[in-house]
Amino acid sequence: MVRGVYIVANKKVGENAIALLASLRRHDPEVPVVMIPFNDDYQPLFQKLHTLYQVQLFPDLAFLETFTQKISDIFPRDFLALPNKMRKLAAWFGPLDEFLYVDTDILFFEPISRTLDYLQQADFICCDYHFKGRKLRDVFAPSVIERGLFPADIVNSVFNSGLWGSKKGAITLEQMYARLAECAQNRDYFDFSGGTTDQPIMNYLVLNTIENRLNITQVEPNEPGSWGGMKHFVARDHALYDGDTRLRYLHWAGTPMGPGGPYRDLWKYYRYLEEPGARPPADELLSPRQPMRGLKQVIGRLTQKIKQ
Repeated sequence: MVRGVYIVANKKVGENAIALLASLRRHDPEVPVVMIPFNDDYQPLFQKLHTLYQVQLFPDLAFLETFTQKISDIFPRDFLALPNKMRKLAAWFGPLDEFLYVDTDILFFEPISRTLDYLQQADFICCDYHFKGRKLRDVFAPSVIERGLFPADIVNSVFNSGLWGSKKGAITLEQMYARLAECAQNRDYFDFSGGTTDQPIMNYLVLNTIENRLNITQVEPNEPGSWGGMKHFVARDHALYDGDTRLRYLHWAGTPMGPGGPYRDLWKYYRYLEEPGARPPADELLSPRQPMRGLKQVIGRLTQKIKQ
């Protein structure tokens, strides 16, 4: 049995992918990682991730193209503008028997194999507090309960689609296409008002197809939060802590990640861990409190370099 991690990436998210992989490898050097290309603009990034972090490429690119085209055929463009955003679903049909899917705007602070271990207890796992904070928002319209499509307690089962795990074969290709067709025919089931794309559809797919599910936050009473928008986490030893509890991971999940954003210094540590010489001076100097002063410093240093 092969256990490992899937990511979906291309050049656009390359910087985040490097930071994520650096955090994974710091805490779990051996776990297999497979990259699913988001589109054709992925080769240079993949070569870097392969060289630095031993990332492997999803082996059946022909299947990936067919799979994406099928999703494109199922959904009208005014419902799903970018079918490629559903490529994470190909994880069920890749080489890993048990897997964790991880968005690239995440950092891990412990061996990811510890999270994979929860697949001994369930066929689908997640680890977030969406059910407690956002509840049905960004997943389903309230009418799904009123119409009896889901029980009232379905709110305890919704999850964030940025980090989850499952097993090969837990969903068949036929089941997936059938569920996706149901979604396409019933867009009023979903809440896309917050700008989500795959998350509502993926929740419908999983909650209707996989019975044996587990949310780690519901079985571990001391499990900390993970959202990058929470400001009380404290950085220590290149990780984040909620009080004395070390976070399992941090997920920015829509929170700005650029200069001046939350936990930026921690992101920069992992992004340039293997490439310290690639750290841009502007990123170091610019501050949200002193933008003009920082900009003048950058221009001054660049001018000095030109004169040398």
